[in-house]
Amino acid sequence: MPKDPAIVVSKVSKDFKLPHEKHSGLKQAILSFGGDKGYELQHVLHDISFKIQRGDFFAIVGRNGSGKSTLLKLLAGIYHPSSGDISVHGKLVPFIELGVGFNPELTGRENVFLNAAILGFSQKETEAMYRDIVDFAELRDFIDAPVKTYSSGMYMRLGFAVAIHVDPDVLLFDEVLAVGDESFTDKCLDKFGEFHRRGRTVLIVTHSLSLVERLCDEAVWLDAGEKQSEGDPKRVVGAYLTAVDQAEKHQMAATTAKALQTARPSAPAGDMFQATEGRWGSREIEITDVELMDANGQPSFGFQTTDPVSIRFRVKSPQPVDDFVFGIGVFNADGVCCFGTNTSIEDMTPDRIDGDGQVTFAIDSLDLVEGTYKLDVAVHRRDGAPYDYHRLLYTFRVQSRTHDTGVFRPKHRWAFSPTVRFK
Repeated sequence: MPKDPAIVVSKVSKDFKLPHEKHSGLKQAILSFGGDKGYELQHVLHDISFKIQRGDFFAIVGRNGSGKSTLLKLLAGIYHPSSGDISVHGKLVPFIELGVGFNPELTGRENVFLNAAILGFSQKETEAMYRDIVDFAELRDFIDAPVKTYSSGMYMRLGFAVAIHVDPDVLLFDEVLAVGDESFTDKCLDKFGEFHRRGRTVLIVTHSLSLVERLCDEAVWLDAGEKQSEGDPKRVVGAYLTAVDQAEKHQMAATTAKALQTARPSAPAGDMFQATEGRWGSREIEITDVELMDANGQPSFGFQTTDPVSIRFRVKSPQPVDDFVFGIGVFNADGVCCFGTNTSIEDMTPDRIDGDGQVTFAIDSLDLVEGTYKLDVAVHRRDGAPYDYHRLLYTFRVQSRTHDTGVFRPKHRWAFSPTVRFK
């Protein structure tokens, strides 16, 4: 039996009028007289349609600037659509911005009653749920202090606690898990589970894709104000991540091309590992092309943390050379060397290079944590004198669904005694 819709969004568009910066004052007024000539339209959302069924957990995902928060404010009634219709069935409570409805001069206690009143609750109703709100927010020792003395986390926890205790039919949340530490986050997730069991409807805007896949029944992906995909959360998240990956690869390619075009031709003074990006050397042996190859042997600028990667560079030696070393180095975004090696370190004795050739450095499993990295490639004499040194000219991105810290992600496993259990 199909559910009744809690929210229906039908062909909704939203535009904002932005004044031209070059027009101001009297000139602006003259240009605007009889029309909007002094303004331009910013199209934030275009022709968005979807339904949220009663009792569903629904997510909106997308990059910053895609229109997610604008859509949430339309649903909350803060904005009105430029065109299209929005229908909400039942009492809706938005939790969109930090401290909306709070007076910083009032205490936490006073703000609980004020916020509940704004949401339509009587003092008697608020008194009945007051203790639960304070306990959930974990602010018993601070509830009579002015909220202007609260940290941002305390502020958010109090607002969140009020929102979830007023027992609405529909809740809207923007980045809901940015409200506290891990234990508070777990408590919020438990509350979401309770909402689900009670048939409440929850809409979240979040960058936490694992949360979307774990909790949500449906999701929609927005990009540049347009709906790209809707439906099963795993499918929507997968499509979104694929698009993000492709965009990052294009960006990495553009970054690499620009670095190669602007590479400095002369060697730096001092330690090469302290040098900024550039290229130098005698060119008796020249590196003519460098590519990072994926598992299918295709050039790529984006990899998963356990992917195999091959660094392939083509070289040219117009005259025979018998003294040469090939090397690579991987650096993170902070310039820290994550790994470096060369053929001399690995006890390879050079014999001869003559004409064109190809060098491949193959990595079976990348095992770097998520982040942006840069690559050095070089060919030099055994005494270190460079033939052709490419310093930080090649950028690539490592992605992971597990957000470790540091640089290296070794293969590992956990083991626990029977008394230690995880869900």
